[in-house]
Amino acid sequence: MRQLADIPHPEVKITLFSWNGKYLIKLERGPFEQTYKVSEMDVTSEDDVRALLDEEFVQAVVQRFSQMRHDLQAAFARHDL
Repeated sequence: MRQLADIPHPEVKITLFSWNGKYLIKLERGPFEQTYKVSEMDVTSEDDVRALLDEEFVQAVVQRFSQMRHDLQAAFARHDL
């Protein structure tokens, strides 16, 4: 796996990788991460992948991180942990 870029964003850490014919977009916030795989056949360049990371996409990711945190906390609560 080859790291292509760290993409600055104030709310999440975004890292772009290339691996096995795919671009991997890794987004991290606190203890959570989301990874999206985009086939190199679906885009023409790394710039196309960066274009996918528009504000609407990133805000949806941020909301999903909040849901992930909620889901984990609920699981802890169900099991009295």
